[in-house]
Amino acid sequence: MATITLGGEQINTTGTLPKEGEKAPDFSLKAQDLATKTLSDFKGSRVILNIFPSIDTNVCATSVRKFNEKASELKNTKVLCISRDTPFAQKRFADDEGTDKVINLSDVIDGSFGETYGVTMTSGAMKGFHSRAVVVLDEDGKVIHSQQVPEIADEPDYLEALKVLL
Repeated sequence: MATITLGGEQINTTGTLPKEGEKAPDFSLKAQDLATKTLSDFKGSRVILNIFPSIDTNVCATSVRKFNEKASELKNTKVLCISRDTPFAQKRFADDEGTDKVINLSDVIDGSFGETYGVTMTSGAMKGFHSRAVVVLDEDGKVIHSQQVPEIADEPDYLEALKVLL
């Protein structure tokens, strides 16, 4: 279990992020077109998992915009923006914002991604949502960077996440 905060209030998650050097767990998430996507769909590409509570909050939206901006500069890299939002809300955001360099994926069906990756919050006002985290994988699906953001209202460390891919 990880301990994070929201406005100073302590919040726990269901577990901890996969550690560097470990193989990333598989997942099953819904895409904007309602297709099911798994980690194996991205095999052979480097992958950034941008995990957050909801696309409809300022910091979460900012992280999608920033990773969208950086994604076009990265070779053989897919950025997956993962939340408990519905695929419809994610599509609305992508259409409104023009964030076409990232792939929005939803864990709304059963929350299994959040449980498997240890990011489901178990207490506080946002109980049931994902915490803010970034996990970076190499072409073989091995974790090469992970960050559980300690304060939900803070943005992830983009520089550290991207540095392992340069």
